[in-house]
Amino acid sequence: MAEDRRKTPRFPPLRLRAEDAEDVTVLAACLQDATLRVTDMAWQPKQRRFALVLNRFRWEDETRVDARGKLIRAVPHVRVPAGLHFDGVLKVQSSGIDRGNAASLELLSIIAEPADEEPAAVLTLVFAGGGAVRLDVECVDAQMQDLGQPYPVRRAPKHKEVS
Repeated sequence: MAEDRRKTPRFPPLRLRAEDAEDVTVLAACLQDATLRVTDMAWQPKQRRFALVLNRFRWEDETRVDARGKLIRAVPHVRVPAGLHFDGVLKVQSSGIDRGNAASLELLSIIAEPADEEPAAVLTLVFAGGGAVRLDVECVDAQMQDLGQPYPVRRAPKHKEVS
C-alpha cells in the first residue's frame, strides 16, 4: 500500500480559459510556482500572441479530503508540463529578466489591471527575484492547458511568511 502512494497520481489534465480579471486570479493560483526558462517564452507579434511552456506545480493535488473528511497530502508532490498563451497582445515589455540567461524562472503571480479603455487590460507576469513581463492586451483572452504526464518532484514550493 505504501508503494501505491509513491506512484505519480493520474488526474485529468487541467484546462482553463481567462476572459476577465477574476478569471486571471484563478489562472494565477493554478500557475503559482510554475517554473520555466526564458527561452520557453515567445512573443509572436504577427499573431498578437504571447506564449509560454512551463512546469506547473499541481497545488490542487496537495490538499485532498477523503470520504471521512480527513486531509490527504500528495505523496509524491507533482508537476506537469503546461502551455499558456495570451491572445490580442499589442505590446510586451520585460524588466529584471536576463534574456540571455538560461536559468530557471519561477512564476509567482499574474496580475490583471484595466487599461485606459475597456476591455483593454495590462497583464503582468510576476517572477521570483523581481522579474516581470508586462502584456498590453486588447482584452483578457488567455488559455492554459496541461500538455503532458505529471511527474513526481521531491519538494513542494515554500514561501517566506510575511508578518
